[in-house]
Amino acid sequence: MASDLLHTSSTHQIRHEECAEPKRLPLLDVLRGVAILGTLATNIWIFTFPGGEWGFLNDPHSMAPLAGEGSSIGEVIEAGFRFLANGKSLALLTILFGVGLAIQYRSAQRHGQSWPGRYPRRAALLFVEGSLHFVLIFGFDVLMGYAVTALLVAWLLSRSQRVQKVVMWTAGGLHLTLMSLLALTLVTAPEEATSGTPQPVNTDQGYLEQVGYRLDNLLVFRLEPIITFGMLVFLFLLGVRLFRAGAFDDDERGRRLRRRMLWWGLGVGLPLNALTTMAGPDLFTVDRYVVPPLVALGLIGLIGTVMDRVRRPGPLTRGLTSVGRTALSCYVTQNLVCLLVCSSFGLGFAVRFADVRPWATLGLWVAVCVTMLGAATLWLRRFSYGPLETAQRWVLAHWPERRRTRTA
Repeated sequence: MASDLLHTSSTHQIRHEECAEPKRLPLLDVLRGVAILGTLATNIWIFTFPGGEWGFLNDPHSMAPLAGEGSSIGEVIEAGFRFLANGKSLALLTILFGVGLAIQYRSAQRHGQSWPGRYPRRAALLFVEGSLHFVLIFGFDVLMGYAVTALLVAWLLSRSQRVQKVVMWTAGGLHLTLMSLLALTLVTAPEEATSGTPQPVNTDQGYLEQVGYRLDNLLVFRLEPIITFGMLVFLFLLGVRLFRAGAFDDDERGRRLRRRMLWWGLGVGLPLNALTTMAGPDLFTVDRYVVPPLVALGLIGLIGTVMDRVRRPGPLTRGLTSVGRTALSCYVTQNLVCLLVCSSFGLGFAVRFADVRPWATLGLWVAVCVTMLGAATLWLRRFSYGPLETAQRWVLAHWPERRRTRTA
């Protein structure tokens, strides 16, 4: 499917790479905005879980988005919402990160600059930012994994198309094998080994206790980017190939590719994802890390198709564009806001509204999304970049150059 989707002539790729002057692609900003707010749709259930990250990890049923028999209407709606968010935004954001790398590579080629050149500095800075975000704000950070993956993929972009293709499909195959083995382990494990009972929830953790808990359980929190490294590499390179194939361009070729992605992602991927979800927690690894990337392609196709028909952007489109242009700032800020609102050392939202959690959680997600959409739009009316993007650019601009010693 993916090879058929990305099939393009070498002549078209060369012409696409060597166009005279790059234009900003509006669809990419909107997609980034959707991906950033979509990550919150997953994380919001962790923030509002009594006990936060501690309670979430110690409840064996917390990660299952499926509502059981006799569930209330609220639980059914929660299950549906979590199904729509589970893994899709992560896959979409990962693909778009690969697209960003392809854009930077094309820019370097156009200006005659070496590659990866200074990019390892950018990746190192992203890793530092992710580490601070992990320690100080949220244990399930994605930036650290992206930084490590970006270093490898940036190097691969200077290799041949053949090498990139081999690495991409090898990484995808290894990921699929690992996820299948993990799923098989869960299916064949004794029931008492996978069911368990929730541990007593500590709802009164102070801020320093939460920081200490993340550090004490560093491997547990960092396990996701480790076991999904193959998926990250595959989706980064998939984003590169989609960009080079013109999937985000405002022309007939781009629209045709987006319609094809829409069909494969929502026509095939979404029903398949529904089946893996209904299969229960034993297929958790397949349900979150295997099928959602296909659905993410469908989201690209769906959003792209909608934008193809909307010639006058409305407030929602402008807001999503603003969030996409300030993606790093919005990602960190929305998690910080949720931490302060939900934690016991903040407003205590998670405990106060635990009895009405599905509705309160959904309401908080909407409130934070509206805040991000409005704040990002207002910020960009005065500034060209988000606050963290501005700080990142300043650090990179003042990063001391390595001096080369001359030999006599």
